[in-house]
Amino acid sequence: MPGHPPLTRLRVVLTVFFALDGFLFAGWVVRIPAVKAQTGATSGTLGLALLGVSAGAVVTMVLTGRLCRRYGSHRVTVACAVLLSLSVALPPLTRSPLALGLVLLVFGAAYGGINVAFNSAAVDLVRAVRRPIMPSFHAAFSLGGMVGAGLGGLVAGALSPARHLAGLTVIGLLVTAVAGRELLRHTPPAAPAPPADAGRRETSPPRSGTRALVIVFGLIALCTAYGEGAMADWGALHLEEDLGTSPGLAAAGYSLFALAMTIGRLSGTTLLERLGHGRTVVAGGTVAVAGMLLGALAPSLWAALLGFAVTGLGLANLFPVAVERAGTLAGPSGVAVASTLGYGGMLLGPPAIGFMAEWFSLPVALTSVAVLAAVATLIGVATRRAVPD
Repeated sequence: MPGHPPLTRLRVVLTVFFALDGFLFAGWVVRIPAVKAQTGATSGTLGLALLGVSAGAVVTMVLTGRLCRRYGSHRVTVACAVLLSLSVALPPLTRSPLALGLVLLVFGAAYGGINVAFNSAAVDLVRAVRRPIMPSFHAAFSLGGMVGAGLGGLVAGALSPARHLAGLTVIGLLVTAVAGRELLRHTPPAAPAPPADAGRRETSPPRSGTRALVIVFGLIALCTAYGEGAMADWGALHLEEDLGTSPGLAAAGYSLFALAMTIGRLSGTTLLERLGHGRTVVAGGTVAVAGMLLGALAPSLWAALLGFAVTGLGLANLFPVAVERAGTLAGPSGVAVASTLGYGGMLLGPPAIGFMAEWFSLPVALTSVAVLAAVATLIGVATRRAVPD
């Protein structure tokens, strides 16, 4: 953002919070197999415990929008980062699925709150700079997830889950102290004044069917985030239990998925400017379907890892595109709807995978990621004419 140093600094500090969120979340998910064994949970009871994350996040997401309007998205981001850093250390301290579910309520509340808050802050910045830079923030989340998962794989054999996640708490609080101070110095930027005719279009009543289209884009976000959540919570377990790999290599599977998403999102702005939103959704969804079928059903570790990487590339930009398109149609309220549906998919997907794994098997359950990616692709095809680039 040449000529706008304050906006550049704000973009950097928001990027740090996206990365921290991914880092802490990945640190938890790669230790799920160990916590599952520690609590004596089955796939079904683990799925129920993971509902704690979903319930805490959904309730908080409903409230966070109001908190952002009252106190500002920057303050809420910092507060939620503190709570997230503290709560990530709680799961390894539990000894039963019920206790795990209860502490995951707190973790889920922090996770849901910070995601709504910093996405709201990012939307304000995107509107101010008038470029499709949202994928870059989500790339930071993926990069943080890759680093967090990679670190988890490295220390899996040396540190207990309790010591590992307590260390993440210290890192999270230190980063929040430094980045939070900078974020609180900035006020949300105002969008540049649009041309007079554009202003009339934006202030006119929404067209008939606009709300329905916003929900449709929210469904794309949901389908995409379902896959991210499933890979985060169940990918390592699939590699370890179904393919017999070591905990370190199992953690590397999610790290590879996160790396592929990072690469895809780092190139997201260029991709959107060249292909447009509709083609990006269709191409990405198609790639994700093929990748997840390979990752879930391949009989060998290396084929499954390849499938995980292809899935990450395919899913990379679907969520940012869905949020941006919803915002184009209905402004900040559209962004809120799409984000809430999307993160609801990320948090409700893992428990659904758990139930399906109990009824069928984990590989079969993971194919639901491919099914929902196909749904997102079909929605992308159907909406290309309704909402042209």
